[in-house]
Amino acid sequence: MRTRKGRLHAAVALACLIGVASPAMAQDATDALLLKLKEKGILSEEEYQTLSARKAAAPPAATTVSTTGAEGAAPQQAAAGALDDKKLVRVMDSGIGMSVGDVNIAFAGSVNGFYVHDSGGNTAANRQVAGGLASAGPKSSSIRNGLLPGFFKINVTTQQAGWDVGAHFGFYPGINSVSGVGGANSAGTPQALATAGIDFRQTYLTFGKPNVGEFKIGRDIGLFASEAILNDITLLSVGSTGGNAAPSNTSLGRIGLGYIYTDFQPQITYTTPKIGGFQASVGAFQPLVTIGNNEVNKQPGFQGKATYDFTADKFTGHLWVGGITQKHDGLPGFPSYTGSGFDAGAKFGYAGFTLTGYYYGGKGIGTTGLFILSTDAAGRKRKSNGWYGQAAYTIDKFTIAGSYGVSHLSLAKGEVNPLLLDDNSSYVGQLRYGLTPWVTLISEYVHTRSTAHGPNKANSDALATGAILFF
Repeated sequence: MRTRKGRLHAAVALACLIGVASPAMAQDATDALLLKLKEKGILSEEEYQTLSARKAAAPPAATTVSTTGAEGAAPQQAAAGALDDKKLVRVMDSGIGMSVGDVNIAFAGSVNGFYVHDSGGNTAANRQVAGGLASAGPKSSSIRNGLLPGFFKINVTTQQAGWDVGAHFGFYPGINSVSGVGGANSAGTPQALATAGIDFRQTYLTFGKPNVGEFKIGRDIGLFASEAILNDITLLSVGSTGGNAAPSNTSLGRIGLGYIYTDFQPQITYTTPKIGGFQASVGAFQPLVTIGNNEVNKQPGFQGKATYDFTADKFTGHLWVGGITQKHDGLPGFPSYTGSGFDAGAKFGYAGFTLTGYYYGGKGIGTTGLFILSTDAAGRKRKSNGWYGQAAYTIDKFTIAGSYGVSHLSLAKGEVNPLLLDDNSSYVGQLRYGLTPWVTLISEYVHTRSTAHGPNKANSDALATGAILFF
């Protein structure tokens, strides 16, 4: 039998153990250890009951990591008082990231790759369409990115002086080798010793309050036509290839085949608080030049968008309208003009079904991309419009989807140009399978058709299969 002094030393040691143990040890190991010491006679019944009561009353220790790297900091907290929250690093409650004091650092990313076989037919003179998006040339195979390259996003947010503030960065690296002439998503160069491009398309700051709304300054996705691409099924896949023998880091998807690409643009925008299901955004944008003109514009461009969301039992709805206007000052000898347009769309869901419809129209805004082919050689505006319809059904992990879309470009008043694009259109059939919460397997068939204002026309067919991962 131990002496009273020995038992006291054991009690003190055990009390220290209780104080420094992790929560799991304090809840599991200590009970068994106290009982074992009592059975061996090291602790008396009175000492056993006292220490058991002390352990039960002690709050569980918090597992934290200080900025100096110390783990299990409960003893230090007890000795020095509560540790300053600004010195703590914590795992975020959701998503991937961490909180450093009162600053949240969140990460998100995506990677994709597809095998694509494209049959573009021949390059005969009667297949030439200026602005056409159907593939020309012989059959080709590639391992390539889809409409999205990869991306890695970093969002750093906090609250200061009553404002929610944030810094946002988005890197978009591709898997395909490119020439680099004209940007990260330039023409492909499938040859040895070449490298892929990194499109740093997002860098912007935000500040706002729940009852005020949010201000954004920097480079991010535009407002006009943004909902069209964000709700397009080909955003996850390939769609029309835009050239497959030497692929760049992005395909076309449905860009130019039902909507104009919104693009990532320098901007200062304001978004209202969400009132019920309604929210609106408006902004001033870096004025874009007319492709082929490179004029200097005196005024910014302006864009706006409004959305409305609602839910009724199993029925959901997402509605939107948007607009764009920009004055182009023109080069010497060319007239100035104002390009303007609008778009509207709706997406409805019921159980596993979704149905999406979209339309745009404008004058002097061009086709495929903003202010591409927007005027004739004399600087006169061309009208353009387009639409797409889309349906999808999901059961368990499987989704079957399809869409059709078309973009139309009119001749300017008095223009004669039989080779100019009249219509770009495509059919898309798609199958998706959710392999894991991160990984989706995708296969699709795409038929693309381009017709000129004269007799020329071109067709191409593509088969794609691959996977996309989001985290």
